[in-house]
Amino acid sequence: MSLTGLPFDDFRALIKDLPGPNPVALAAARDRDSQLTKPPGALGRLEEIAFWLAAWTGRAPAVTRPLVAIFAGNHGVVRQGVTPWPSDITKQMVANFSAGGAAINQICLTYDLGLKVFDLALDIPTGDITCEPALSERDCAATMAFGMEAIAGGTDLLAIGEMGIGNTTIAAAINLALYGGTAEEWVGPGTGSQGEFLERKIRAVEAAVEFHKDHLHDPLEIMRRVGGREIAAMAGAILAARMQKIPVLIDGYVATAAAAILKAANPSALDHCLIGHVSGEPGHLKAIEKLGKTPLLALGMKLGEGTGAAMAAGIVKAAAACHSGMATFASAGVSTKD
Repeated sequence: MSLTGLPFDDFRALIKDLPGPNPVALAAARDRDSQLTKPPGALGRLEEIAFWLAAWTGRAPAVTRPLVAIFAGNHGVVRQGVTPWPSDITKQMVANFSAGGAAINQICLTYDLGLKVFDLALDIPTGDITCEPALSERDCAATMAFGMEAIAGGTDLLAIGEMGIGNTTIAAAINLALYGGTAEEWVGPGTGSQGEFLERKIRAVEAAVEFHKDHLHDPLEIMRRVGGREIAAMAGAILAARMQKIPVLIDGYVATAAAAILKAANPSALDHCLIGHVSGEPGHLKAIEKLGKTPLLALGMKLGEGTGAAMAAGIVKAAAACHSGMATFASAGVSTKD
């Protein structure tokens, strides 16, 4: 029971005491891998992925119900002219997802992935982070809780993504608040912010971190002050996945910023996660390196909407299939080396 009763208290307690990997399942996966009809290590990172699946699901590597979850939010910082696109685009793209017309729909169809899209109060943008908190503590905690509940219904591999005009500005502000440096190091073009738009974006990130500077020692405070609803919901989904033994694939720059909040709160918080891809957004590789991760793919993508994580899900499915479907030396009647 929390002593203060503040909305974040339960999340702080949850993040502090996270379940670890299953050593028995991991050992069993390693043992089977040693018997498969291939030289040790011949499948490279696919073998590591199979071990990761076993460790975090607690069973033999398998992916039978993969899910891409997209969280969509709007941002008050758009009023600062950081992007040439209006906030209405967020709602329009959510409709496009529902109609099956987006890139993520085609990738999900190709790799047989489930897809859920969550509209996070798109008619009510968050506060303008340059001069006010994005969210109250109560609203931020409630949105994290929503993200935790969003993955209910059963999945054994979660790919998280987002949609939100202005949210690469938010991601840059989170990274600057967490890691320092300069705004220029973290700000990129996002959805076409060039020239004056890019200059305003840099100034907005600088202004936001300066305005909130006395409150940036706490990762959850960073999230509520310079984050957004999709950030909070993705953090909640990642956290719920850990509790439910679901491995997670993280998408691009914005999703990585959400994950970074948890990592800052507990260094082991992302052990059940892989980075699906490194995006074309300039700050993404640096952000991934701060998390101590290696992305699965580098295709120059920067669309968001979970596309990179969904592409990586195909690789994870292949890793599980190789592990479970390959014959052993004994079953295939193949001789082992002396």
